[in-house]
Amino acid sequence: MNVPEAATIVEVGPRDGFQMERELIPTDLKVKTIDAVIAAGIRKLEATSFVSPKVIPQMADAAEVMRRIARHPGVVCVALVPNARGAENAIAAGADAVKLVICASETYNRRNVGLTVDQSVAMLQEMKSKAASVPVELVIAVSFGCPLEGPIDPEAVVRLAGRAVEIGIRHISIADSAGFAHPSAVSRMMRRLQWEFGGIEWSLHLHDTRGLGLCNVLAGLDEGVTMFDASIGGLGGCPVVAGATGNIATEDLVHLLDETGIRTGVDVEAIMNASREIQAFLGRPLPSHVLAAGTRAAAFARAAARRNDPTDATPA
Repeated sequence: MNVPEAATIVEVGPRDGFQMERELIPTDLKVKTIDAVIAAGIRKLEATSFVSPKVIPQMADAAEVMRRIARHPGVVCVALVPNARGAENAIAAGADAVKLVICASETYNRRNVGLTVDQSVAMLQEMKSKAASVPVELVIAVSFGCPLEGPIDPEAVVRLAGRAVEIGIRHISIADSAGFAHPSAVSRMMRRLQWEFGGIEWSLHLHDTRGLGLCNVLAGLDEGVTMFDASIGGLGGCPVVAGATGNIATEDLVHLLDETGIRTGVDVEAIMNASREIQAFLGRPLPSHVLAAGTRAAAFARAAARRNDPTDATPA
């Protein structure tokens, strides 16, 4: 397997994770969480979404959140936006980059944003021209399968990426929004895209819906992808997939990369502490494996302590 020296983790919990929660999360806790993941070593994150509060009430405080985040050199705070007006509002509030989602599925795109794919591409072009002061990024959603259409032709993803490249987009995230990806599909997709388009920063947004999230990360790494989205505690999911467990957990991804010898600059224990605070507020266990079981290093340290303590009769 191709093992890079370093990889970048993009924290999406404050946006993709929080927006799925019905209970309104206090602005103070949102800001505290963002500051905590930055302190843990995250250098790029989706901070919030500048959408209509009528559509997603959880994001009604987007401008306040963006303004209150403690800024640090080298940390990129991204805002998800639905259109050019949202991009302008995000930039005015201090976003370092803006991101638009377009679905590889025509049906899902209409359901998600009420536009055809062609209309969304036109929106992307308008955003690129009006938001010249910051990078505009694209997410190609449901790239590996759609809960409304079923299988997605990989060439539809390639064509959409090509249209974005023609517009001048230089960062494209390939999203497994409904958790249909598997390692072979990830390998084929990323190999094809990187062969077709040079000079693009690619990232992968993977879900763990069917337990393949981290397997798909390894497939992406093997194809040379070094940027991956993740969400603290595994928050988030797909609103039209029943029982979807959502994004891969940031602490699970950090743990995998640490154990593989890939540098992230992220402190897994600090991320776990941030996840625990959100977990306590929500009052339910989050789906992160490492949050539940702890890291291998911590488990081995406990084992060594028990081995060296003759009074410890705790069962193994």
